[in-house]
Amino acid sequence: MKSIRTLIFVLSFALPCLVAGQDIPTLLREAEQLEASLNEEAAFKKYQEVLKYQPINVIALCKCSELCSRIGARQPKKETKVDYFKAGRRYAELALKLSPSSSEANFVMAVAMGRMALISSGREKIEAVNEIKKYAENAIRLDPHDFKGYHVLGKWHYEVSNLSAVERTAAKIFFGGLPKASLKESIWYYEKSKALYPELNLNYLELAKAYHRNNENKKAVELLKKLETMPFKTADDARVKKEGLMLLKEWK
Repeated sequence: MKSIRTLIFVLSFALPCLVAGQDIPTLLREAEQLEASLNEEAAFKKYQEVLKYQPINVIALCKCSELCSRIGARQPKKETKVDYFKAGRRYAELALKLSPSSSEANFVMAVAMGRMALISSGREKIEAVNEIKKYAENAIRLDPHDFKGYHVLGKWHYEVSNLSAVERTAAKIFFGGLPKASLKESIWYYEKSKALYPELNLNYLELAKAYHRNNENKKAVELLKKLETMPFKTADDARVKKEGLMLLKEWK
């Protein structure tokens, strides 16, 4: 924490010179527009430009972390994936140090830890799984309307409740176990996310999977049909819709 305070102190003198001639709000708006147009790579670079002139901008740090997690997941090479995921965690860590009471900073850390869980094994993987829940719960505690935090908790409960008995036993023996999770809670969190923000394509897909696993196929199919009509919001939505269509054909 001392190093962060030192960084802020130094930057307080440097920033007036660095920002001279640069309109940070304009750069942020340009980044938002690029993201809205589904050009996430260009948006990421624009947010990085903001950090070049204002390294302690929490909004840009959070967006860079979130975009690293999303862009990294689409990379075909494992090495590139890992680089993005590690960068996403670093951005989130700094955002949290600067603003620990930020719901968004806690959310992006939850996502970053989720990505790290994908590339970790053993104790590191179990620790990452535990951290996902902690940061997602922090996000909704700090902002009860944080639909993204509710979605992450829905995904967490879905995946952890789906572990086999062998996997759970191994986690308990070697790593002290995992918190309790249930499919019922997964559905509740997904539904809460949908109620708060009914435009998140991914939430329809994941909620449909949860209902299908809960033997509520009619609800699952209805959600997938709704997903077909949803507008594109992120660069991942093409993949989300494609997967939804495949499942719809399989479940109808």
